[in-house]
Amino acid sequence: MRGRFRPGVFWGSGVKRVGVAVLAIAFVVFALLPQQSQFLFHTVGGPLADLVAIPVRGMATLDRTLREWWMQYIALQGLSQQNHELRETVQQLRGEVNRLREQAHMAERLATMLEFQKETSVRTVAARVIGRSVSNWYQGVILNKGEEDGIEEQMGVMTPAGVVGRIVRTSASTSIVLLTIDPNVAITGMVQRTRDEGMVQGTSQELVLMKYLPPLSSVKTGDTVVTSGLTGGFPRGVLIGEIARVEESEDSLFRTAEIVPAVKFRYLDEVLIVVSPRSPEAMLSLDHALMPPGRQNPTP
Repeated sequence: MRGRFRPGVFWGSGVKRVGVAVLAIAFVVFALLPQQSQFLFHTVGGPLADLVAIPVRGMATLDRTLREWWMQYIALQGLSQQNHELRETVQQLRGEVNRLREQAHMAERLATMLEFQKETSVRTVAARVIGRSVSNWYQGVILNKGEEDGIEEQMGVMTPAGVVGRIVRTSASTSIVLLTIDPNVAITGMVQRTRDEGMVQGTSQELVLMKYLPPLSSVKTGDTVVTSGLTGGFPRGVLIGEIARVEESEDSLFRTAEIVPAVKFRYLDEVLIVVSPRSPEAMLSLDHALMPPGRQNPTP
């Protein structure tokens, strides 16, 4: 047994001695040589600290960046919500402005129509357009006034701008108006400058023609055409339109003029229905003038 190697003796004696010696030397160095120890720490610890600081600074920068991104995200979420609310508010205000603008336009049109009603010598009923023809068979609009309002067929319809058309069908609360551009509407017209009369009628091409003008008439482009008042439906002098072109008929017995209507039918909103084309006073005066002298009663 004496010749065998015993590890416990080696580790128990030699290692312990070396460890104690290293500790003693380290203690002496740090205790008795502070300057040398500080130099050692600076020499070894500086690069080590810099090496360790790299990932620490990287983590700190990443943390700060993530924190800033998160705060920006929170702020953007708030701004997005505010932007959405502002857009809704703008849409509501825009709708309110459009509604008020439409009311202002309507009030202006109604004021103009009311003033026209006061100035005209005929009795009229105001009506609103509630429908338009979508058919190619006729050109017309639907009004919100009917038989309950005293509206009858063949009554004339106009606006302060001029002639619109004629009532062709009625119900209890509505009525249908054929426009002057419809071929089924005919109105007696007069050229204001020359006093020549003719028949104003629509065409299938949505044009308005004045037919049966005298062959020697001096009517020309730009002349104004108004109602003659000789037939029912309209009083005298309501504007129909302006002559755009004059042409001779094939037999040269009459002349025909193309008219640009004064009323923009596409933009009709409110109209006036002519209930009595002539005032009662004018009709009484006409009857009194046509009555034989012996039967005329003196006016009170």
